[in-house]
Order: sequence, then structure tokens, then C-alpha cells
Amino acid sequence: MKRINLEIKALSPLAIGRQKPGGSVSEAQTYIPGSVIRGAVAAHILKQANTSISEGDNFHELFLGENPAIFQNAYPATIEGDKSTRVQPEVKVVPATALSSKTKSGFKSKPNDPKHNGVFDTLIDRFCADRYNHLYDPNCPTDGERVDAFKGFYSQLKGKYYSHSITTRLLTRVGINRRRSTSEERVLYSIEVLNESQDNRKKPVTYTGGILVVDELAESLERFINNHKEDLRLGGATSRGLGRVKITANPHVEIKSKVTNQIKQFNDKLHQRWLEWNQIFGNSLQDLLENRTYFTIDLQADAILSENWRRTTVISREMLQQFTGVSDTSLQLHAAYSSYDYLSGWNSAWGLMKDVELITEKGSVYLFSTTEKDLWLKALEDLEVKGVGDRTCEGFGSLQICNDFHLVLREEAV
Repeated sequence: MKRINLEIKALSPLAIGRQKPGGSVSEAQTYIPGSVIRGAVAAHILKQANTSISEGDNFHELFLGENPAIFQNAYPATIEGDKSTRVQPEVKVVPATALSSKTKSGFKSKPNDPKHNGVFDTLIDRFCADRYNHLYDPNCPTDGERVDAFKGFYSQLKGKYYSHSITTRLLTRVGINRRRSTSEERVLYSIEVLNESQDNRKKPVTYTGGILVVDELAESLERFINNHKEDLRLGGATSRGLGRVKITANPHVEIKSKVTNQIKQFNDKLHQRWLEWNQIFGNSLQDLLENRTYFTIDLQADAILSENWRRTTVISREMLQQFTGVSDTSLQLHAAYSSYDYLSGWNSAWGLMKDVELITEKGSVYLFSTTEKDLWLKALEDLEVKGVGDRTCEGFGSLQICNDFHLVLREEAV
């Protein structure tokens, strides 16, 4: 498969709502879901098409075939400098195991940053503490005070970590009487939208995402998006001027997996940390690292998971073997850090509400180990491309094997 990297520049506020089941308030998402991009591209292709869609044509292969294109989420990617603004090509989700100071939370902008005490990961230390039968209760490495979970998006540039987020605002509108074309009495509503710019409209907001598509359709899809850069509309209320964007599709590239190197780096760090715990607390009851290879699954998007027809938030060893098609009796699940939420939506093509789904939130982490490393390398490479769970072509279930942030230990907070 090929990967097409997208840059989405907001030209107007984006009304990408997220109404929880049973709630009366529609909140704005903090990113552009893959399902929104997929729906916009599909709707515009249908609008431009002069013929009906039939089985076997490009549209059918792209959205309805056995290997449909995977539209990944687009996350805010702007780094604001003093003189210029930079767009990061790759933005990741902070793992659920990351912590930061409660009072001075955030990545350090310099070694002795007075405003931020840095962020660190706890997965490796939690695993070692559990196996040595010790309580793990970390505090801030800078001031020794309390720490809390750190969530959001991040990117790395020249060894520095940057946090990415987007601000929102409420737009208040008056309802229009369709018969008289005048304002309707007692009809006033507000929409929460993603801002199109930051810092008093001085710096535009840009999101980066990607589309994974089979080789033969990559060039035509890339050309179609670039030919309609400013024609696509994302989100709701587009008839009221919202949702204008400029989408740029960069030249498609071959997907190169880094799974083997990521697993090696993770295991090297885990072995190093295990030996340090050994020097402090003596030998553990058993050497769990011997002859075993450890790897993590880090969700980079919300996932819809089910096991035995029931919704779940944990990827069990049986589920992982089912996703990959690998049979391995030595596979073990050591830890799972996940949370859940509910999601609904609106299907424009059908004109109906989508089913309410229980989702496992992005950032969730699962730690596995095996003695059959060679069985898993290729399977995990494929899993990183295809994702896990349902509706993966809409961006759900996107994941990374052994996220590099797990290598940032407490005393190395960044």
C-alpha cells in the first residue's frame, strides 16, 4: 500500500461536533476525524461523477472494496515560532501512561523551564515495580510534588518535544424563517467550532493526516484531491460558511515499517531498567525478561473493539492472535491502560443517525510479550497498517507498535 500525507489548512471555523448519547450539548472535536475526511472526499467524487457507480470501478474499490482506503485522523500540527510557523508532518497521541506535574504541566521548552516541569512515561517502571512486588507512586522529578495524567498530541523536532492543541469558540446564530426569509422569533442557537487561526488570527491552523491506499489508486486519488484543493468542506454547517479548508495531498510514498527497530529499542530500554531495579532491590522472584520479547500496542485513534460479540476496551491475547492470524501459546498480556467513551454521528448518505458505539479512547496502551519473536514481526508490521477493530477505513483502530515515548523515563522528563 501507499501513503498519501495530507495537509489541511483551515480557512474558516470547523463545526466538527461530537454529541454524546443522551446529552443535549454538542461539543467540538479537538481534531478532524478520518470519517469526516472520508465522507467529504466521497461526496465530492459522487458530485463530480457523470456516471453511476458500479462494482469494480475506482470509487467502489476506494470505498467499498475488499481493501478500501484507510482515512486516518488529522491532528493539529502547527509549531508556532517567534518569526515563523512550522507544520509537523507526523503528530502522535501521548500514551495513557504519560504523567506530568499537576501545577506545571507540559513539555519543557528549555532545560530549566520555569513554567513546565516536563513529561515522562511510566510503563517500563510500572512493569518493573509490579514484578519486584513494590508500590509505584511517582512524583514530579523537578519539585517532588504530585503528578497527573498528561493527554493530547505531540511531535518531536531536533530532540525537542512539542504539544499540539486547538482552541474553540462559540458561534451564536439566529434561526431563519424559511417562508419569510427573516429571523425567526425565539430561535437562537450556538455552535462550538474549532478556530481557524491562533493568536488573534495571525497564525492559521494546519492539520496533518494520511490516507493509506492500494498502489493502483494512489496516483488518481492524489490527483483528485489536489485538483479540488479548496472545493472540499469538512464538518457541519457548511451552508453557513463553516468548514472551508485547503487540502494538499503530498506525493504518495511507499509505507516503510520501523517495527523491528522500535521493538529492539523498547526491549533494550526495558532490559537496562530491569538491571537498574535489580541493583537496587536485589534479584526478583523470577527473571521475566529471559528469552522473552516485549512489545506494546499504542492506539493512535479511538478503536471499536468487541470480543465474543460484546464490546470491550482491552485487547486480549486471543483478540490479538485473531487480528494477526498468528497462533502463539507463549503470548502474554501483562498490562492494559485504557478508558472508554461513547460515540454517535450522522450518516449524510443515508440521512440517518449512526449506531451508538462504545469506543476505546486513543492513547490506550497494551503490553504483550512472547518467546516466538520471529512469528510476530511481519504480523505486527501489517497490523500497524490495517489497525484493529471495526470501521478501520474511517480511521478507527489506528495504532503504533512500541511508541517511542515509552523510552522517556522519569529522570529524563522532557
